[in-house]
Amino acid sequence: MGAAYLAPYGVGLGHASRLVMVADELQKHGFEVRFSSFGEAASFISMQGYRCATVAPMEFAWSAEGGFSVKHSLANIPRWFTNFSRQVNQEARNISLHDPGVVVSDSRLSPIIGAKLVGTPSIVVLNQIKLLLSPRLRELAIARLVEDMIGELLGSLWSLADRILVPDLPPPFTISSHNIWNIGSAARRLEYIGFTSPKHDVTETRMEHVAGSLGLVRSRPIVYVLVSGPSQTRMVLVRLAIEAAKLSDPKIQFVISEGKANGSPEPKKIGESVWYYEWCPVRDEILAMCDALVLRGGHVALSQAIQFGKPVLTIPIENHGEQLGNSRKIAELGMGKMLLPKGLSPKEMSDGISELLANPEYRKRAQDAQRQAENLDGIANLVKIVKSYL
Repeated sequence: MGAAYLAPYGVGLGHASRLVMVADELQKHGFEVRFSSFGEAASFISMQGYRCATVAPMEFAWSAEGGFSVKHSLANIPRWFTNFSRQVNQEARNISLHDPGVVVSDSRLSPIIGAKLVGTPSIVVLNQIKLLLSPRLRELAIARLVEDMIGELLGSLWSLADRILVPDLPPPFTISSHNIWNIGSAARRLEYIGFTSPKHDVTETRMEHVAGSLGLVRSRPIVYVLVSGPSQTRMVLVRLAIEAAKLSDPKIQFVISEGKANGSPEPKKIGESVWYYEWCPVRDEILAMCDALVLRGGHVALSQAIQFGKPVLTIPIENHGEQLGNSRKIAELGMGKMLLPKGLSPKEMSDGISELLANPEYRKRAQDAQRQAENLDGIANLVKIVKSYL
């Protein structure tokens, strides 16, 4: 049987988690899989029982306030070039050694270039073609021009892959539209396969069991604060959510998950109506029973919100172009609200949550998108495409 070489981006767990689901399906059908990544993703993949080659890291810099740091990221550019060159060499060597039938990259260029160098077919799973600059920079015409030029360059590089698969809904419900549309070199090759977050199968019995174990009252509103992204950015939002919960209507119940992959799965109760997890083992059950979500704006988390038909309050990482684009689209579609993190107070966050709960139009729009999502199984479509090369 053939083998697949899977190479997800290493920051956060969204990219790695969807390729682990692909690996699980491929193994069921007797195919061999090998992984390549770095950072948190490499640790997560190893925790799932897969071999993962660790390559040189390519990470952005983050400020003490939990935002994207333009200044420190620019200072890292020389190291990025060095590590990117190392990545390409490592990937070409690994691919040549394992001789897979196909390389599947999730948001990484080096495996695509490595595959091209050794003559192996490649697929890229991608929900961000261009790098969006911060809103402040985008006010300058020259900055928008540079953004477009870099977008075309990146589009040409992503087009080195044999296929560009977008884990999203077709227009007009494409959540990543601000990050992938209007790139001439790649736009014509985009294939929308549907969301690649896991299909949920949560029974009423399981929800009742989780609600009972936590002491959640199902007749009262439940808000799930699901934190994700680079580890340096998470605690800022956790602390903000805890303070917002204290200011909210006492009838509103909060479940806060830090999203720490190796964290404790035991909940801690903070006050009368707030439960806190380092790592939430009953994520799907709480997603299914909650009335509103608070998310950063990552694509995987937003796709899960839509699959559950939940309205969303997004608080994207400061200056994080992809999350800002995703969050803007959610607001444009009427499925939620976006609050910018700079200077955001607990009171503003609490008011945003109250608005989501009070206005049924947000839930209605989210459920409209949910019906669209039900018609596409992104993981099944991705596995089918990968198997066609094996």
